[in-house]
This record gives sequence, C-alpha cells and structure tokens, in this order.
Amino acid sequence: MAGRNEIERIPTGISGFDQVALGGLPAGRSTLVTGTTGSGKTLFAVEFLARGIRGFDEAGVFVTFEETPTDIRRNAASLGFPVQQWEADGKWAFVDAAADVGETSTIGNYDFSALVARIEHVARRIGARRVSLDSLGAIFNRFNDIGNVRSELFRIASALEALGVTSVLTAERAAEHNGVSWYGIEEFVLNNVIVLRNVLQQERRRRTIEIVKFRGASHRTGEWLFAIDPQDGIVVMPLAFLASRERASQDRVSTGIAELDEMCGGGLYRDAIALLSGSTGAGKTLTCLCFAAAALTAGERCLFYTFDETREQLGRNAVGWGLDLDAMEATGRLRIVSEYPEVASLEDHFIRLRRSVVEFAPDRMVIDTLSALERVATPRALLDFLISLGAVLRPREITALLTSATGVHLTSSLASAGAVEIASLADVTILLHDFEHAGEIQRAIAVVQARGTAHDHSIRQVTIDGTGMHIGERLRGFSHILAANPLVEGPQWTTAPERSQGPTTDG
Repeated sequence: MAGRNEIERIPTGISGFDQVALGGLPAGRSTLVTGTTGSGKTLFAVEFLARGIRGFDEAGVFVTFEETPTDIRRNAASLGFPVQQWEADGKWAFVDAAADVGETSTIGNYDFSALVARIEHVARRIGARRVSLDSLGAIFNRFNDIGNVRSELFRIASALEALGVTSVLTAERAAEHNGVSWYGIEEFVLNNVIVLRNVLQQERRRRTIEIVKFRGASHRTGEWLFAIDPQDGIVVMPLAFLASRERASQDRVSTGIAELDEMCGGGLYRDAIALLSGSTGAGKTLTCLCFAAAALTAGERCLFYTFDETREQLGRNAVGWGLDLDAMEATGRLRIVSEYPEVASLEDHFIRLRRSVVEFAPDRMVIDTLSALERVATPRALLDFLISLGAVLRPREITALLTSATGVHLTSSLASAGAVEIASLADVTILLHDFEHAGEIQRAIAVVQARGTAHDHSIRQVTIDGTGMHIGERLRGFSHILAANPLVEGPQWTTAPERSQGPTTDG
C-alpha cells in the first residue's frame, strides 16, 4: 500500500510505461528523457502530450528547438494523433523556439528568460497540464560554461514546476552506456531521469527504457524492452500486456493426434501454451499441421506462423500427409503467415503477430519455430517475447502450440538457463526426438510436463507415413532415449503395453 505522503502520479498513457513507473510520472515535476539518436526521445515527448489529450483530456504545450511544428504534426498524424485539430480545439499549442536557436549561433549564449515567458503565456492560455521540450541539447551546446547549463536548466525546471505542469525535457547523450547525460549534470538538476537506449546487438537494434530515478517516488528498476510501432507508438514489453485473469479454462481441445491427446491427459486446456521441442526432421511441423487441421474440424480458427519455411514449401509438405492447405485457407478459418526472422526485429515481429491476433481472432495459434527467432534475438529478448505472447493469448483463451528445435545433444540443450526459463513459461512441454538404431532412424515422444493434469510419463515410439503421425506403445529395452546416444539394455529393443502406475499431476 502506498504511503500517505506518496507523490501524486500523472499517467503518460504510453503503452506499458506506466506499469514501469508504477502509475506514471510524478505530477508537477520535470522529467529528463535522455538518449542517443533514434532512441525515441521525440516520440516519448509527443506521446506524453497526445495521450494526455486523448486519454485524460489534459491540454499540452510542445516546445520545439529543432523540428518544425509542421514536421511534428505530420509525424504525429502517422500515429493517428490529429495535432492540427487539437490546436484548433485549444488542446495543443506549439512554442517554436527553432528560430531562436539559429540566432544563438551568432550572438552567443541563449537567454531562457524570454522562452520561459512564452511558455508561461501559452500554458495559461490553454490551461495546460503537460509540457514537452524537445530538445534541450540544441540550446545547451551553445554554452561554453557547464555552470551556465546547470543554472539555466534549474531556472526552466523551476518555472515549469511553478506553473503546476508536469513536464518532459528531452536531451541527447553521447553513448548508450557511458554516463546518463551529455554534460553529466542534467540528471542532478532534475528530480526524475529516464534513459532510452538503442543498442546494436547481433547486427540488430534493441531498444530499452530505464527509469534511473524518481526523486521521492517508487518505480521499477532495470531496463525494459520496448518497440516503436507505426500504429501504437512506444510499446513497453512485456508490461504493456500483463494483466490479471478472472478464470482459467477447464475446456479441452484436441492436438489432432488422438494418442498425443491421451498422453496429455485428454488434450490441451483451451488457454494452454504447449512447447514442442524436437530435433530436425522429428515431426514438429507435422504435429503443427495436425493441430491446425483439428481446429478446422472443430469449427475453430487457427493462425499459423512459420519462420522456417515459405508458404509454398509448407503447402507442398502438407500434401504429402494428405492435407490441402489451399482448401483449408479457403474456408477463412486458417491464416498462414510466412516470414523470415531477418526481415524485422523480434519486437516488430511481436507487434505484427499481436495485430494479427486482434484482427483475425483465432481460437488456436501455431509458431513454427521459436528457434528461427534466435537468429535475431538475445535470450532475454526472446524470453520477453514469450511472456508478452502469453499475456496476449491466455486472456483470449487461444490454445498455442510453439515449436523449438533442439540439437543432437538434447539433454545439454535443455540444461541451458535460457531454455529452462522458456520451458517454464509453457503449460505443456513435449519432447519429440529421433535416434539411430540398427541402421535406421527411430523416433520417440514424451510429455515432460502438463500443468494441472495427469499425463503419461512413458516414452513412446513414433512413426510417420503418408497418413500422418502415429504414436505407439512404450519403448522398452533402452535407456537415455532422449539423450544423444541411447543405450540398448537388452539384446533387442521392443515395445510393450504400458503398465498403469497411477496418474500423476504436475504443478
């Protein structure tokens, strides 16, 4: 419970950020938002005002030192913010200080007194509750003395607080992880500091947001992944999507393979996320196709994402198992999306995926495979992706089947910290593995976990033919079947009916 002296918050309305800020920015104070080029500073400043108008009917003033009001109106319109209309309604006003910056280059240091007077006049005229200044660096780089930077920044922050407005002041920084601000003093003058980062990792940009300090106010610590969506603006993951659920589904759906349903205790819960891990060629994609076909048989809709194959390859392979994807898509209840992971960042893939979920409203979803996404993501980013995915799917009771490729050494792969964390997010974990015996490739399947239900703990034989996948009886005569090199325990390997040992239930 917040204490009685807890500082009042003003929600920004930025998707996911207010959860990081535990309610929003401290009201009546100035917040420094700093970052390198392309990190999203101007967008943060624009959204702070725009979402204040749209969500809370709070007027705002935008002070621009670099971009023209025309450019800002145009950029804001691409996000669906009608700035020009808000200006006509007296909800948004510009203070264009760009011309003043040009004069400063010839006459010396910038005098903030006139600017403060202009901001005060406009803010009072429209009854502004919010002010954004973008970007102070355009002025401060004219100062030769850092002491002047400190005193002028303190002057403008004090004037804004005296007006009773909550303000965002953007500024540049030299590097992603080398100090908070350009001059090294801005963060000490202002009460609140937010850092936006745009780090290049594995030849991909990864944006994060961090609240460095809220003086006298609590907030979440650490860096939080965010994406910039052409429609939704800044989206902080995964907090933008996390919410409490009122119920957990008790309904079951079929995987499309009767024997696998039996192994899972009667199928998958409708709001379950199942992770199918297996070596290359073990039958993961076939299982996904069976899962999608079962959706159509049940009169449901399925959204099928493939990152490993083209739509044409997937269709050709499906024909080999007696499935006509063209006919399935023609029903309007199957949508297949085929993309190479490299065409976008992981965050962008998620935004597109989420939009497809909202627009298509599927009952089931397939992602084949998560392993392909590892090519464009760090382990932490992939974990955030899956947490966000679960937060989108579970409240809608969308049954999901995700696949992941394992290497030859399945046991050691699962031991990695990242794999364990990813597996822990799934409600059902299934292993599908191939191994060599007597000059042939054999397949085995096991349900490792099925939360909240009794499931089969045996390792069973799998065969694949032109009619699909068939799961047989328990494999006997082997040990370590799911390891790299199965050990034969007897003179030959056999399958035998499973003896009932009583059901067990995973937590």
